Formats: sequence, C-alpha cells, structure tokens
Amino acid sequence: MNETFAFTIKSTGFDEDYRPSDNTRITTNFANLARGEKRQENLRNTLKMINNRFNTLAHWDNPEGDRYRVELDIISVEMALDATRPDNALPLIEILKTRIIDLNTDTSIEGIAGNNFSSYVRDYDFSVRLQAHNRGKPGFSVPENFGELHGNLFKRFVNSSVYRSHFNKPPVICISVSSSKTYHRTDNHHPVLGIEYRQDEYSLTDEYFQKMGLKVRYFMPKGSVAPLAFYFFGDLLNDYTNLELISTISTMDTFQRIYRPEIYNANCAAEKTWQPSLEHQDYSLTRIVYDREERSRLGIEQGRFVEEHFIKPYQALLEQWFLADAR
Repeated sequence: MNETFAFTIKSTGFDEDYRPSDNTRITTNFANLARGEKRQENLRNTLKMINNRFNTLAHWDNPEGDRYRVELDIISVEMALDATRPDNALPLIEILKTRIIDLNTDTSIEGIAGNNFSSYVRDYDFSVRLQAHNRGKPGFSVPENFGELHGNLFKRFVNSSVYRSHFNKPPVICISVSSSKTYHRTDNHHPVLGIEYRQDEYSLTDEYFQKMGLKVRYFMPKGSVAPLAFYFFGDLLNDYTNLELISTISTMDTFQRIYRPEIYNANCAAEKTWQPSLEHQDYSLTRIVYDREERSRLGIEQGRFVEEHFIKPYQALLEQWFLADAR
C-alpha cells in the first residue's frame, strides 16, 4: 500500500484573520470559531487567552508575564490513494502545530504537532458506523475491527517521510477527558503538566487512540480545574521540553474552556475522585461564541461524506491492505 498512496501536507496560519477554506473540515473546532459575525473577535480573544495562559505557566525570567507569544498553524493532511494522481487526494486529518515566539530574544522555538485532532474517518466511525451498529439494540457494543482502519492510516502518516520532513518529534494530542469515567488523583506531580490523575478502565476514545499507537496519561496543570487527556508516543515527560509542553497546555486548555465550559471552566477544581459531566451547572462562560450543536450535526454529515467518497469506493483495496498487514 505504501506504493499506491501518498500523503501531502498543507499549512494555514491560525490568527485573527483566519478564514476556513472551502475544503476545511467544518466540524473542526477552530473553523467553528472563525465563522459568523463575531469571528474576528472570537479569534482575537482565543489567541489572547492562549498567550496569557502560556506566560502564566512559563513564569521564570518573565516578570511582566508578556515574554512569549504562541503562533498556531493548522496542518491539513490529504491522502492520494494513487500516488501518481495527487489531484485525486482525499482530506484525512487536521492537527495544530504550535510555535513559540520569545519576544525578549526575538527567536522562534518549535512547538508540538498534534494538539487538536480532527479526522474524517473518525467522524465516520463514531457518527455513522457506531450509531448504525447500535441502532435498535438494547445494549451498547462496538463493531468488529472498530477503529483499525483509522489507526492504521494514522500510524502510516506518522511513520511517513512526509511527516518526518515537516516535524522533528512525534505528535501529542490533547483533548477532554471522558465524561463516562471516574478519575483518581495520584501523588505524582510534574512541574509543568501538573497533578496526574488515573482511571480504572479506558474509555472508548482511549481505546480508539490506542489503535492509533498512542498511550494516554491524564494531567491537571496548575491553574486548570480539570485534567486533560494527553495521547502520545514514547515518553511524554521526557521527550518534550517544558516550553513545548506549555504550548500544548495553553492552546488546548483554552480551547476546552471554550468548548466544554461545564468541565474546564467550572468554578471549582476536580476533587481527588472526580467524574466530569456536561450537566454540571456551576461554571462560567467565556465571551467566545461556539456552536456545539452545529458541530455534532456536521459530524454526521461529514461522516457520511467519507463513507461515500472513501470507505465504499475503496473497500476492496482497504481489505487487501488489512490482509497484507496481518501477514
């Protein structure tokens, strides 16, 4: 399969002038922020929140709290199933790449790729395939080989020469913890990532990301009110610098305060034993407009898009690929 398909990467700056392109996944969280009458105000306030959060965490040699600025690039990954026809590429995933600007030294420091994670095939798996599999059934179950196609695609991308030519380190994806699980505070405390939490069993999302080759740990950074889920290859605590980790925390903690204020902008912090809930009422809203209901609806539409344009047309080729990988 390596000889029959190819990845391409496109980069778009995420700033207050950002406008989603016609082929951007419209369920992507940052695309949601960049639409409507409040689009520029949304973007400006989001970036300000990220920079403030970064400088609060990177407080050493930063007495005024304004030494650093975080810049973000939206990385769009396309895959051509025929390497000789790149014009026939399908949109695959979108991630964010952070870059840290040290205003004191006028230098640019590479951050981490990953952060936010958005995928057409994941939309198909969760919004179309999983729902169809459980429709009309009394109990919940997962379809056979659920997440394996997506996991193999992601691992192929991360191991590709295209990824290595653009990024120096493996990705770290940082998202919300699962509202279906209970988390327990541990005695482990990292100077940047904060207090570690653990849970007794993986969520469906954890298992899905595991098929992508990713491990998971849960940390609540200083100043946060809930732990974040960090998905990574290798050693999260030792493979990345403090500034790299802070760039991910400041970006994704900000986004989660906007997306899930019931959990991440709550007025009290997570306890020793804690279960997140979107039904929680004691929280504050940011001044940033975000349409969560629209995102859920569009996730179904885009899941159907990938079913029509990728899963069904290339089913025989994909099954052949699975058989080759199993040998």
